[in-house]
Amino acid sequence: MPLLPALAFARQLIEGRLKNGGRALDGTAGNGRDTLFLAQLAGGSGKVWAFDIQAQALSNTAGLLRENGVEERVELIAASHADLADYVREPLDAAMFNFGYLPGGDKTVTTKAGSSVRAMQAAAALLAEGGLLTAVVYSGHPAGRAEAAAI
Repeated sequence: MPLLPALAFARQLIEGRLKNGGRALDGTAGNGRDTLFLAQLAGGSGKVWAFDIQAQALSNTAGLLRENGVEERVELIAASHADLADYVREPLDAAMFNFGYLPGGDKTVTTKAGSSVRAMQAAAALLAEGGLLTAVVYSGHPAGRAEAAAI
Protein backbone atom coordinates (compact mmCIF):
# COMPACT_ATOMS: atom_id res chain seq x y z
CA MET A 1 0.00 0.00 0.00
CA PRO A 2 1.52 3.37 -1.00
CA LEU A 3 2.07 6.02 1.64
CA LEU A 4 -0.17 9.07 1.60
CA PRO A 5 1.42 12.51 1.29
CA ALA A 6 1.82 14.09 4.74
CA LEU A 7 -1.04 16.58 4.42
CA ALA A 8 -3.45 13.95 3.07
CA PHE A 9 -2.51 11.66 5.95
CA ALA A 10 -3.05 14.45 8.49
CA ARG A 11 -6.47 15.15 7.01
CA GLN A 12 -7.39 11.48 7.09
CA LEU A 13 -6.52 11.31 10.79
CA ILE A 14 -8.54 14.42 11.59
CA GLU A 15 -11.50 13.23 9.54
CA GLY A 16 -11.73 10.25 11.88
CA ARG A 17 -11.87 12.47 14.98
CA LEU A 18 -13.55 15.79 14.21
CA LYS A 19 -17.32 15.45 14.01
CA ASN A 20 -20.34 17.76 13.75
CA GLY A 21 -20.34 20.11 16.73
CA GLY A 22 -16.60 19.74 17.24
CA ARG A 23 -14.04 22.41 17.99
CA ALA A 24 -10.86 22.77 15.97
CA LEU A 25 -7.82 24.96 15.47
CA ASP A 26 -6.02 25.80 12.26
CA GLY A 27 -2.73 27.22 13.48
CA THR A 28 -1.68 28.32 9.99
CA ALA A 29 -4.64 29.59 7.95
CA GLY A 30 -2.67 30.19 4.75
CA ASN A 31 -5.00 30.14 1.76
CA GLY A 32 -7.79 28.60 3.83
CA ARG A 33 -7.99 25.05 2.54
CA ASP A 34 -7.32 23.43 5.92
CA THR A 35 -9.61 25.93 7.64
CA LEU A 36 -12.40 25.06 5.20
CA PHE A 37 -11.77 21.33 5.73
CA LEU A 38 -12.04 21.76 9.51
CA ALA A 39 -15.15 23.97 9.26
CA GLN A 40 -16.92 21.44 7.05
CA LEU A 41 -16.15 18.61 9.48
CA ALA A 42 -17.15 20.68 12.53
CA GLY A 43 -20.54 21.37 10.96
CA GLY A 44 -23.05 24.08 11.70
CA SER A 45 -22.78 23.75 15.46
CA GLY A 46 -18.99 23.49 15.47
CA LYS A 47 -16.31 26.13 15.84
CA VAL A 48 -12.90 26.68 14.24
CA TRP A 49 -10.22 29.18 15.21
CA ALA A 50 -7.77 30.02 12.41
CA PHE A 51 -4.57 31.99 12.96
CA ASP A 52 -2.25 33.79 10.59
CA ILE A 53 0.02 36.81 10.84
CA GLN A 54 -0.39 37.78 7.18
CA ALA A 55 -3.35 39.91 6.12
CA GLN A 56 -3.30 38.31 2.66
CA ALA A 57 -3.64 34.83 4.18
CA LEU A 58 -6.62 35.87 6.28
CA SER A 59 -8.24 37.59 3.31
CA ASN A 60 -7.75 34.49 1.13
CA THR A 61 -9.17 32.30 3.88
CA ALA A 62 -12.18 34.57 4.46
CA GLY A 63 -13.00 34.52 0.76
CA LEU A 64 -12.84 30.72 0.55
CA LEU A 65 -15.00 30.32 3.64
CA ARG A 66 -17.56 32.79 2.26
CA GLU A 67 -17.66 30.98 -1.12
CA ASN A 68 -18.48 27.77 0.73
CA GLY A 69 -20.99 29.25 3.18
CA VAL A 70 -19.12 28.30 6.35
CA GLU A 71 -17.72 31.66 7.46
CA GLU A 72 -19.96 31.80 10.55
CA ARG A 73 -18.25 28.69 11.95
CA VAL A 74 -14.78 30.23 11.88
CA GLU A 75 -13.07 32.92 13.90
CA LEU A 76 -10.16 34.36 11.91
CA ILE A 77 -7.44 35.71 14.16
CA ALA A 78 -4.67 38.06 13.00
CA ALA A 79 -2.05 36.93 15.50
CA SER A 80 0.77 34.48 15.91
CA HIS A 81 -0.27 30.92 16.55
CA ALA A 82 2.15 31.04 19.50
CA ASP A 83 -0.42 33.29 21.22
CA LEU A 84 -3.39 30.98 20.64
CA ALA A 85 -4.04 30.47 24.36
CA ASP A 86 -4.95 34.19 24.53
CA TYR A 87 -7.83 33.52 22.12
CA VAL A 88 -8.89 29.89 22.52
CA ARG A 89 -10.11 28.67 25.89
CA GLU A 90 -12.37 25.78 24.91
CA PRO A 91 -11.17 22.19 24.64
CA LEU A 92 -10.17 21.24 21.10
CA ASP A 93 -11.10 18.06 19.27
CA ALA A 94 -8.49 18.73 16.59
CA ALA A 95 -5.57 21.05 16.01
CA MET A 96 -3.92 21.28 12.62
CA PHE A 97 -0.63 22.94 11.69
CA ASN A 98 0.71 23.15 8.14
CA PHE A 99 3.99 24.99 8.63
CA GLY A 100 6.04 26.87 6.06
CA TYR A 101 5.09 29.87 3.96
CA LEU A 102 1.94 31.15 2.27
CA PRO A 103 1.59 29.35 -1.08
CA GLY A 104 1.74 32.02 -3.76
CA GLY A 105 2.97 34.57 -1.21
CA ASP A 106 6.28 35.98 -0.01
CA LYS A 107 8.51 32.96 0.64
CA THR A 108 10.72 34.99 2.97
CA VAL A 109 7.84 35.13 5.47
CA THR A 110 7.82 31.68 7.08
CA THR A 111 6.74 30.06 10.28
CA LYS A 112 9.58 29.91 12.81
CA ALA A 113 10.73 27.04 15.00
CA GLY A 114 10.33 28.84 18.33
CA SER A 115 6.81 30.12 17.78
CA SER A 116 5.75 26.86 16.13
CA VAL A 117 6.88 24.78 19.10
CA ARG A 118 5.11 27.16 21.52
CA ALA A 119 1.94 26.97 19.41
CA MET A 120 1.97 23.18 19.37
CA GLN A 121 2.50 23.07 23.13
CA ALA A 122 -0.39 25.47 23.69
CA ALA A 123 -2.66 23.51 21.35
CA ALA A 124 -1.71 20.20 22.98
CA ALA A 125 -2.65 21.65 26.38
CA LEU A 126 -6.11 22.49 25.00
CA LEU A 127 -6.85 19.10 23.46
CA ALA A 128 -9.96 17.38 24.77
CA GLU A 129 -9.73 13.74 25.74
CA GLY A 130 -9.22 11.84 22.49
CA GLY A 131 -8.28 15.05 20.68
CA LEU A 132 -5.73 15.03 17.88
CA LEU A 133 -2.93 17.39 16.85
CA THR A 134 -1.29 17.15 13.44
CA ALA A 135 1.76 19.00 12.16
CA VAL A 136 3.06 19.04 8.60
CA VAL A 137 6.58 20.43 8.25
CA TYR A 138 8.36 21.13 4.96
CA SER A 139 12.10 20.66 5.37
CA GLY A 140 12.98 21.77 1.83
CA HIS A 141 13.89 25.31 2.91
CA PRO A 142 16.17 26.56 5.75
CA ALA A 143 13.38 27.70 8.10
CA GLY A 144 11.58 24.41 7.53
CA ARG A 145 14.69 22.40 8.39
CA ALA A 146 15.06 24.35 11.64
CA GLU A 147 11.38 23.77 12.42
CA ALA A 148 11.61 20.06 11.70
CA ALA A 149 14.62 19.74 14.01
CA ALA A 150 12.88 21.68 16.80
CA ILE A 151 9.60 19.81 16.54
